[in-house]
Amino acid sequence: MLRLEKRPTPSKFWLYATPVVAVVLTMLAGGLLFALMGKNPFAVIRTIFWDPVFGEFAFYYRSQLLVKAGPLILIAIGLALGFRAGIWNIGAEGQYIMGAIIGASVALAFYPGDPVQVRWFGGLVEFTWGATLPRPVLFPLAVMAGALGGWFWAMIPAFLKTRFNTNEILVSLMLVYVAETILAKAATGFLRSPQGMGFPGSRSFTSFPDAANPELIAGSGLHWGGVTALAVAVLAYILLTRHLLGFQIRLAGQAPRAARFHGVSPTRLVLLCMGISGALAGLAGWFEVSGPAGQISIDFNTGYGFTAIIVAFLGRLNPLGIVLAGFLMALTYVGGDMASTDLGLPRAAIQVFQGMLLFFLLGVDVMTNYRFRMTAGGLAKGAK
Repeated sequence: MLRLEKRPTPSKFWLYATPVVAVVLTMLAGGLLFALMGKNPFAVIRTIFWDPVFGEFAFYYRSQLLVKAGPLILIAIGLALGFRAGIWNIGAEGQYIMGAIIGASVALAFYPGDPVQVRWFGGLVEFTWGATLPRPVLFPLAVMAGALGGWFWAMIPAFLKTRFNTNEILVSLMLVYVAETILAKAATGFLRSPQGMGFPGSRSFTSFPDAANPELIAGSGLHWGGVTALAVAVLAYILLTRHLLGFQIRLAGQAPRAARFHGVSPTRLVLLCMGISGALAGLAGWFEVSGPAGQISIDFNTGYGFTAIIVAFLGRLNPLGIVLAGFLMALTYVGGDMASTDLGLPRAAIQVFQGMLLFFLLGVDVMTNYRFRMTAGGLAKGAK
C-alpha cells in the first residue's frame, strides 16, 4: 500500500520552484478547461497573462494592476503572519467588509451639509453641521476607523479561540456571512444615500474630497492603499527577519512545544496575529471603498479576502514574495476581465482558474515536503 512519508530535508530548490511549477500546471489545466468550453486556450492564456502588460491597451491595464494588487498584498501579509505561527484566519473577507463599513461610517458622519434632527424636551430642533474636520484630520481618522473595524471583527474568533478553544477557521469563516448581512443593511439602510432615489448604496466618495482616496499620480492607479501595502511588506519582512517577535512567530509555527519552552505565550500570539491580520484587512477595505469602489454597495466585497489566501501561499508566506504573488493574482483579475469582455469567457471560469492555482500550489507543496512509500503493512499484519 502507498503512504505519505515526510522528507527528512525537503529540497531548497523545489521549495522556491513550487510557485513557478504551480503556475505552469495551472496554465496547462486551465488551457484544457478553456478548450473544453470551446475557446482557444492559447488566446485565453495570452489575454490573461500577456495583453494586460504588453498588449495594445497595456497603458491602461497596467494601472489596474496596482489597483487590484494593493488590497491583495495588504490582506495577504496579515494572513501570512498568522499562518506562519499556525493561526488560521480564514475570515479576512469579513474583516475587509467591516473595515470598509466602519471607515465609511466615520467619514460620512462629517459629510458637508447633512441636516441633523435632534429632539429636545419634546420639541424638534433642526441644525446643520458641515465637514468640521479638514482632510489632514478626517482622512487619517477614517483610516484608523477602518483598521479598528477589521481588528474588532478579527478579535471575535481570537477571543473565542483563547477563552474557549474554539476553531478559529470555522468562527472567522462564519463571521464573513454576518459581515455580508451587515453590508447589505448598510447599503440599504443606515448608510444609504439620501440623494440615491431609493437605490441601495452610500454617498459617493468622489463627491467628498476630504475623505476620498484618489490616485496620487494621475493614470498610475497608485493610491494610498498601494503605498501602504508596499510599506507594510517592507515592515513585515523586517519584523520576520530582524525582530524577536518575528522569531517567536516562526518558532510557534515550526515547533509549538519549543516556543512554549522559550516563553512564547500562545494566547498573546493568537491575539496579536489575528489583530494584525484583521487590521490590515480593514485598512484594505477602507482604501478600496474610498478609492476604486467609491461607495458602500451591496456587492462591494469582491472576494479579495479569500483570494489573498492564495496570494499568501503563492508568495511562500514571505512578505516580498507576497508582493510578486499579489501582482500575479492581480494579472488574473485584469486579464480575466479582458477575456470575459473580448472572448466571451464566463466569469466563473476565471474563478475556477484562480482556484486551480491554489490546488496545484498545495499539491506540489505536498510532494516537496512528502514522498510516497510502498509498504507491506497489510501483508505483514496478515503474517503475524
